[in-house]
Amino acid sequence: MPPGSVAWRVGSEGALLLGGGRALILQVAHPQVAAGVAQHSNYRESPWRRLYRTIEITTRIVFGDQRESAEAAEALGRRHQRVVGRDDRGRSYRALDPELLMWVYATLIDSSLLIYDRYLRRLREGEMALYYEQMEPVADAYGIPREARPPDWVAFRDYWDEMLLSGLRVTETARDVAASVLKPDLPLLARPPALPAVEALRLVTVGTLPGSLRGELGLSWGPLRARLLSSSELAIRQLLPRLPRAIRSFPAARRAA
Repeated sequence: MPPGSVAWRVGSEGALLLGGGRALILQVAHPQVAAGVAQHSNYRESPWRRLYRTIEITTRIVFGDQRESAEAAEALGRRHQRVVGRDDRGRSYRALDPELLMWVYATLIDSSLLIYDRYLRRLREGEMALYYEQMEPVADAYGIPREARPPDWVAFRDYWDEMLLSGLRVTETARDVAASVLKPDLPLLARPPALPAVEALRLVTVGTLPGSLRGELGLSWGPLRARLLSSSELAIRQLLPRLPRAIRSFPAARRAA
């Protein structure tokens, strides 16, 4: 990924982790992704571990040299190869199915752009389109065939809207994952100092979910929480530019800079 490109600029920001819970909940809103997560991970004990692994591999693909990117892509493929089974309605699935890969990838694209736009700098429509185009090597590394993914930004938005309208289904596993993400089991001694951060992250996660999905999951939301979210966006947007790049950036981006 060329330094200075939109994809580099967006993907280097550690603040994208603010959208991690959102991306994970969106992923498991697809019933077959949910089945894979339930049957092949210990999400109840560590719901964020799977997401961190995905982000770590993705940043190695984006910012690594040719060898490191290839190794990260191969590791991702090996991990997905083992994930097969049946969902809650008995339909067989495999993680290497292009449809499932595309949905997981889409949640990362959409969440990254949303968080960057809200908390770092407003993005023009053309910049979002360029970001989507520049991320094609990552989609290739994920193993998503070109014919299985939207060819451009406009098509991607249409795909996203269609998935939210009719491509998802909230299962008990999805509810379970959402509960684990929003109410993580913190070690007893870590709870008091961690609570404000957990509450802030929960606010961002719930507030940035599509309203239809938030409603299906029974997550409460209202004008007061919406105002709190707006206030937090303003505060974080003012704080982040003042932080040193060494603190703000993902490790893979710092190594490549």
